[in-house]
Amino acid sequence: MSKITKAVIPAAGLGTRFLPATKALPKEMLPVIDKPAIQYVVEEAVNAGLSHVLMITGRNKNALENHFDRAVELENLLQEKGDQHRLGVVDEATGLADIHYVRQGDPLGLGHAISKAETFVGKDAFAVLLGDDLIDPDSDLLTQMLRVAETENASVVALMEVAPEDVSKYGIVNPGALNGNVIEVKELVEKPSADLAPSNFAVIGRYVLQPGVFEVLRNLQPGVGGEFQLTDALNEMAKNPGLAGPVIGFVFDGRRFDTGDRLSYLKTIVELATERGDLGADFSTWLKIFTEKL
Repeated sequence: MSKITKAVIPAAGLGTRFLPATKALPKEMLPVIDKPAIQYVVEEAVNAGLSHVLMITGRNKNALENHFDRAVELENLLQEKGDQHRLGVVDEATGLADIHYVRQGDPLGLGHAISKAETFVGKDAFAVLLGDDLIDPDSDLLTQMLRVAETENASVVALMEVAPEDVSKYGIVNPGALNGNVIEVKELVEKPSADLAPSNFAVIGRYVLQPGVFEVLRNLQPGVGGEFQLTDALNEMAKNPGLAGPVIGFVFDGRRFDTGDRLSYLKTIVELATERGDLGADFSTWLKIFTEKL
């Protein structure tokens, strides 16, 4: 099997949880300290060897393209000022990867968004990274998932163990045999109640998919809300491995940061800020003083 080099990043959501900030600004461009959330995701893909990136976007998402494009006037201004540090920061975003864009059109679910990547992907396996989940930059989760997908000719989903009271927030797998971090996926259940959940292994926003997923998506019936869900397609694949190869889970025990809602977003910023070499010490000191006043 050839080496996987393509990543798909769905970024067409409206970001209604962050209104009014996201009325004119894509939620993916909300800053996590001083870098937009979407840049962390692209950097993760690139660090795993995925040099070709497709973003699935929607209306009013031009800021995404602008961020990863050249900003000639800004670059010239920083050059004239001799501000090499900030110039380097700007250039870093511009040269990260070979990035392409396609619009989803109708907002018909994650499965529908992924289907828009077929022309870009062709007959290759590819990774999918959801922008709401930031993975610890020191983690090699995606690299390990790519290795499993290439070795087993399988689709791979990232899993984390969650508390029983949280299973209703996630897609949950019915697991088979477990071998280290690799687990057989027999079935996926979308947001089950705690008493009906087959396990507490929750699907998080990292996938490596075989190209056969597109045929499954074409034949998929709409689910809840009339949307085409990736979970439903993966469930079909898990129960019928002949459709597009088996589905394997990779259990992740590292750090994942959720930026999908306001509280989790704020927690992410605080945790990452305390670890920054240029901010961490001063910020942690202030945070300790501030919390003692509460």
